Amino acid sequence: MEAPSPEKVRRRSAGGKPAQGWQWQKQGRRVRRADVGRLRGGPADAHLSSVGGLVSFNAFTREHGLHRELRRHFGRLKTGRGVVYPMAAQMQLLLDAWVAGAQRVLDIEMLAADPLFVHLAGGTVPSIDVLYDDLRRFDPQALEDLEELMSQHGTGLLKGRRHEEIFIDIDTTVMPLFGEQEGARPGPNPRYHGRPSYHPILAHIAQTGTVLGARLRPGDTSLGERDVEDVEQWLDRARAAVGPRTLVTVRIDAGGDCASLLHAIDRKGAWFLVKLKWTPNLVGAVWATEHWTTVDRDALGQPVCQVAEVDFLREDWAPDWRVFAVRSRERRSGHQTGLWEDMDYSTHFYVTNDHAHDADDLARRYDGRAGIEPIIAELKGGLAIGKVSTEAFDANEAAFLLKLLAFNLLRRWVQQQPPAIRHWRVSWIRRVCVQVPARLLRACGRWQLRLAPRPMLT
Repeated sequence: MEAPSPEKVRRRSAGGKPAQGWQWQKQGRRVRRADVGRLRGGPADAHLSSVGGLVSFNAFTREHGLHRELRRHFGRLKTGRGVVYPMAAQMQLLLDAWVAGAQRVLDIEMLAADPLFVHLAGGTVPSIDVLYDDLRRFDPQALEDLEELMSQHGTGLLKGRRHEEIFIDIDTTVMPLFGEQEGARPGPNPRYHGRPSYHPILAHIAQTGTVLGARLRPGDTSLGERDVEDVEQWLDRARAAVGPRTLVTVRIDAGGDCASLLHAIDRKGAWFLVKLKWTPNLVGAVWATEHWTTVDRDALGQPVCQVAEVDFLREDWAPDWRVFAVRSRERRSGHQTGLWEDMDYSTHFYVTNDHAHDADDLARRYDGRAGIEPIIAELKGGLAIGKVSTEAFDANEAAFLLKLLAFNLLRRWVQQQPPAIRHWRVSWIRRVCVQVPARLLRACGRWQLRLAPRPMLT
């Protein structure tokens, strides 16, 4: 999948008229700002909505049976004759809110004034206290079911299509917290040193741009042996979606330099491509390597990038795993390791169980892992996964997974739209497809919705 980009977003996508500068210049006309004093105001219109696109989004989720899945898995969390807001309806309301641009539960207070949002919610929007209480109802089994449901929609774009190979990128991110949230602990934090945080892990499918799996974890949790069960589960889901003949390659940064994690990926019949932590014995082995292959030269014919196979194995590694190194004068990202005083090279080390590609190809294939960074940035900026609403860890994980579910559903939904918008960022998708001015009317005993024109979507 191409990186999300707003480059092709133009006013015509939202029904706007093209600029008239050249025509007005020929006519000798000049723009003059409107005199607002001459603009006569009318009565307020209680039927106007700013989220007309939610109707199409809800029609899509209903077509894929989301309402049935929510009732089947989560209906047990709220039972009894006195229930006014069933759990499935509450979860769909939160999904609508995340898609419409809400960042926290508190933002629903503003959406409660929108007639279309209220109509979709069933005629009344619950108080945020009720929503907080409902998020706290999620128990470990409900969180497992929600994570699996999110993953099903993450792999939905893989099913029914033929793939020779897919890439699964695994990474962690830091969510700094500024309160007394449960599970907020100091950990690796490049910006707020010593700040309590959460440290979630996410798996991303590069071909579809969707999330395969995720866990919200306390801030002092690092990537390693405790994640083996989750990674195995995610690989099983991916394999079930693409079939036995598709090659699966897992790419992880230096946090994945863990023998148990690598063995787990190997057992699942997938390739791994992992950057290694630099340790003294590894650095010594690379430094002693004499045979380097030049893969790129500068204009003067001098080597710019070289690769080499390295004779090195860590303890508990399989004997057939390969270690290779890339040294380059142009690499500027990541940890820079200089090993040779007379050579201006930075060096990176990798391990893989892939014996089908040479070292240079593998290094280029690993570079594609950078695609998960803008996805995480999009999740933080467009879906606000870094914002939490409660002090309870399980409630925050439920909201976190609901936001990821909204992201996967949004990605699947736009696949049905014109090709030009399929790779847009969430913020632009929301502006053009969701935040559409509309009027909700009732005529002849039926509800009717009138939308502002969106030529690109018709």
